[in-house]
Amino acid sequence: MSSPRGVSRRAFLSAAGVAGGVALLGPVLPSQIAWAAALTKAQRDRMTPDEIIQRMKKGNERFRRGERARQDYLAQQRASAKGQYPAAVFLSCIDSRAPAEMIMDLGIGDVFNARVAGNIANDDILGSMEFACQVAGAKVVLVMGHTACGAIKGAIDRVQLGNLTGLLAKIQPAVEATAYQGERSAKNYAFVDAVARKNVELTMGEIRSRSAVIGALETKGDVKIAGAMYNLGSGVVEFLPATPKP
Repeated sequence: MSSPRGVSRRAFLSAAGVAGGVALLGPVLPSQIAWAAALTKAQRDRMTPDEIIQRMKKGNERFRRGERARQDYLAQQRASAKGQYPAAVFLSCIDSRAPAEMIMDLGIGDVFNARVAGNIANDDILGSMEFACQVAGAKVVLVMGHTACGAIKGAIDRVQLGNLTGLLAKIQPAVEATAYQGERSAKNYAFVDAVARKNVELTMGEIRSRSAVIGALETKGDVKIAGAMYNLGSGVVEFLPATPKP
């Protein structure tokens, strides 16, 4: 677990989190910790889906405190060049303010990341997830929406714009399924966020129903499908309560 230079793996891998790194490195601030080599197959395979999610939560806590690990991206790039063993696959929005790896303090090789406006699941996204889980061994599928989402606003307003029209139509079921007492408009950010949350839930359901590959892995307990909402204002990633498998 340790190397001549100190800790040989990043915070994502440390079961003890930042505290463990401090204990090994001595009296240094958490923000000074440098985590080196990329995730290995053995390290990934030892973790359960719940443990992987817990490390995401710990990483987000560090991000919010301004204590992100000092990522040695060059070392990670070199270590992962001949093989990758990501622990999870993210489906998140293209919004520039919600970069999944950064807000969960992850590095190169830790996760696959699929990004599309409104974090919707289409055939290509599902195929990519099947590769990530069945072929590459990822154990968590995380669907992450965010507050004040422009795609959600566009779906609420039924925006018509080229190819965007078809994309927003895929979010429309979430608009209709959102139970909300109050102004149901894109100007009401509380409603926008409620729709974004419902969209995450419906997308999780779509992954289960439309991908027999991932559904089978989840049934066996090899993969966990989870949902989350990222708050642009606070920096908090809120993981949604687990939903029962069908």
